[in-house]
Amino acid sequence: MDGKLTVVELYYVEDDANIASIVKEYLEQRDFQVRLFGTLAQAGQALKEHVPTLVLLDWNMPDGHGDSLCQWIRRNRRELPVIFLTVRGDSADIVAGFKNGADDYVAKPFELEVLYSRIQALLRRTGNVAEQYLSCGGIEIDQNRHTVSCHAEEISLSEAEYRLLLYLMQNKGKTVTREKILEQVWDVNGNYVNNNTLTVTMKRLRDKLYQPECMKTVRSIGYRMEDTI
Repeated sequence: MDGKLTVVELYYVEDDANIASIVKEYLEQRDFQVRLFGTLAQAGQALKEHVPTLVLLDWNMPDGHGDSLCQWIRRNRRELPVIFLTVRGDSADIVAGFKNGADDYVAKPFELEVLYSRIQALLRRTGNVAEQYLSCGGIEIDQNRHTVSCHAEEISLSEAEYRLLLYLMQNKGKTVTREKILEQVWDVNGNYVNNNTLTVTMKRLRDKLYQPECMKTVRSIGYRMEDTI
C-alpha cells in the first residue's frame, strides 16, 4: 500500500492527559482521526462495538496493564495493529509486549516524527484492517470470516439472512427498497423469490439479533440500517 490511507481511525489508550493531548493534536494534523481512552475498560468496550485502523496502547493504566487488552485484541480482533507506547522500555518489557501480541513497541520519551513513521510503516504492511468489519448498533460483520456478532455474542445466520444483513450494512444510512434487496440478495444468483420470502427472512434476522433498534423499516418502501444515538 502506497501513501496514506484515506481514513486512519486510531484509538489511543493513555491515562496521561498531557501526553495524550500532544499525540492526538500531532496525528490529527496529519489527517488521523484519534479517539482517546483513559482506562482499559473504556477502550475494551469501544473495541467491542467498533474496529479502528490501529491501537496505540500504554502499559500502565489505572485499571490494569495494557497487555491484558492486547491479548483480548489478539483473540477477538486478530489482524488489528497494536503499538505499545509506554515508559517501560527495558528489553524484558519489550519482549513481553511482543509476546502479548504487539506489532511494534515505542518507549517513552519518543519523538513524534518517529512515532508517526512507525505507524505509517506498520499500516503499509497491514492495510486498513477496519475495512473488513462492518458495524452498526452493536451488530458486527467480519467480512473475511463471514461471521456475525451482536454485542460481542456470535450469532449463527442462514446464508440468506447473512446476505440480507451484509447488503443492509454495506448500505448503512441509506434506505434500500424491497425490490432492490430482492434483486441484489436473491435474483443476482438466479434465485427468483417473492416479497414474502424477504418478509420472513427479515423477521428471522431481527429475532436472531434481538430486535435491533438500528434496523429500521421504511413503510411501503424498504429498510435502512442506521446507528442509534
